[in-house]
Amino acid sequence: MNLAPPIVLSPQERSTLTAWAHARSLPLRVVQRARIVTMAADGMLSQDIARQLGISRPTVQLWRERFLALRVAGLAQDAPRPGRIPCIPAKTVRAIVEATLHTKPPVATHWSTRTMADAHGVSEATVRRIWKQHGLKPHLVRTFKVSRDKQFIEKLYDMVGLYLNPPDRSLVLSVDEKSQVQALDRTQPGLPLKRGRCGTMTHDYKRHGTTTLFAALSMLDGTVIGDCMPRHRHQEFIRFLKKIDAETLPHLDLHLIVDNYGTHKHPRVKSWLRRHPRFHLHFIPTSSSWLNMVERWFRELTDKRIRRGSFRNVRDLIAAIQEYINNHNQNPRVFTWTASAESIVAKVAK
Repeated sequence: MNLAPPIVLSPQERSTLTAWAHARSLPLRVVQRARIVTMAADGMLSQDIARQLGISRPTVQLWRERFLALRVAGLAQDAPRPGRIPCIPAKTVRAIVEATLHTKPPVATHWSTRTMADAHGVSEATVRRIWKQHGLKPHLVRTFKVSRDKQFIEKLYDMVGLYLNPPDRSLVLSVDEKSQVQALDRTQPGLPLKRGRCGTMTHDYKRHGTTTLFAALSMLDGTVIGDCMPRHRHQEFIRFLKKIDAETLPHLDLHLIVDNYGTHKHPRVKSWLRRHPRFHLHFIPTSSSWLNMVERWFRELTDKRIRRGSFRNVRDLIAAIQEYINNHNQNPRVFTWTASAESIVAKVAK
């Protein structure tokens, strides 16, 4: 009778395998393998180990040899198996991948699993598996927009500099307008949230007018200066600038980050700014509203107060917005800019 090669455990290996053999949270197969090896190290024969554990002798022999080859690491995972021979030829797989990457169906903009399966005479599930293996998702598309502003780099460094290193004795305000905020009233009352059912609201609605929210987000403490006005003209913008002037400390220079809307560049606005030298307007690059941090606060306002709201008139809408601003300012949240100008330039360069 051929004897199996002896197993000699180091103190660390014996400690690990003993813990595995008595573990309650490990998979049963790992516990069983640890017991096989520890019993073999104690000098038990393979047939005795098989009889005591209720398994076959070849199984004991398999894991004895696996341990001798890979030690403890070999017991943690199953040995690789060859698997069945693929029934889809490699030539067909290559053809499906090439067609997905470089062609389009005759009457569509992209392939689906069904159209690709019909074109190559395979099943839809086969196409799905091939796409998954090669990381192909023709049903998805990502949109992007690159700024064409000739001064993009200069304006970008100006914006990031204001966020990360603001000037001394100054206050940086991210300013924008959320125009055409609609006072929508649902046609029927919705059902409230209850156990096992989400709240409901009608898809259709009644329009009761609009308002424009002017907002200035302080990059120092996260507070918001806001005002709702019926129109979106240079007159309203000057009125909002006066509100900012009245609600900020008079000895601070004010650096306002604004977009390129024509209202902000109106001659009367420029004239007002010349009479108030503590105001400094910084224009973001065109098609780069993501650089204006107040847009992040607008999203909070929309998600938490406006989108699911029901307003019978514009007055109710304005009251809800003002209430949200007041509540926000009681415990303001500072939005922190973290991206460097160099990282943004590198990403845009792709």
